[in-house]
Amino acid sequence: MQYLNANWFIQWIVDKGVPESTVILILMIPVVVTVIAFFRQIVGIKAFGIYTPAMITFAFLSIGLQPGNTILNGAKYGIFIFAVIVIVGILSRTLVKKFRLLYLPRMAIVITLVSLATLAVLVLGGSLQRTGLASVSIFPIVIMITLVEKFVATQIEKGSRIAIILSLETLVISLVAYFLITWPPLVQIVRDYPWVVVLTIFVNIFLGHWSGLRITEYFRFGKLIK
Repeated sequence: MQYLNANWFIQWIVDKGVPESTVILILMIPVVVTVIAFFRQIVGIKAFGIYTPAMITFAFLSIGLQPGNTILNGAKYGIFIFAVIVIVGILSRTLVKKFRLLYLPRMAIVITLVSLATLAVLVLGGSLQRTGLASVSIFPIVIMITLVEKFVATQIEKGSRIAIILSLETLVISLVAYFLITWPPLVQIVRDYPWVVVLTIFVNIFLGHWSGLRITEYFRFGKLIK
């Protein structure tokens, strides 16, 4: 294994001026998207595509990496902000729907209301001495607010029930991916052997040829299978 150790590669990149944390995060992207593909192809959880769960995962990570926060705080505060955004998004869309506006102006109003609600959450966090919540940076907030457009578009096309289910599935996948990429043994493996991320290509080739039933389908069609 000593000969396979490629820590020199990361060190070479760092010597070029790229922060080590940035290198590790970029190397974690293939891991995150492979986890999402696994949940879609093998487990049967759809979520909002592949981009949205990946971005929510890194939004949680950004919250957890901020001063005063821990890995668990990143998940806890992330879930709380996520829930506020979805709930306010539902209420805002219901309210704005009455005005019979065109799609883009309507979405602008919904996002405005969600942004103000998120600001209120941060103020509440500061009032309750939750400094980790009050100091959340704009990056994860903007990422999670973009979820609103996905949610509203799905709500219009497929109904509120499907939109809520997809939001919960997105949250579940994002949390699993978040805890995976913050798992110290995995972080250490990627740091010491960055070439292992190439293996995700072969995993995805396998997933791309998967033709069996998904895990959720065994429950869904259980009686038929019997």
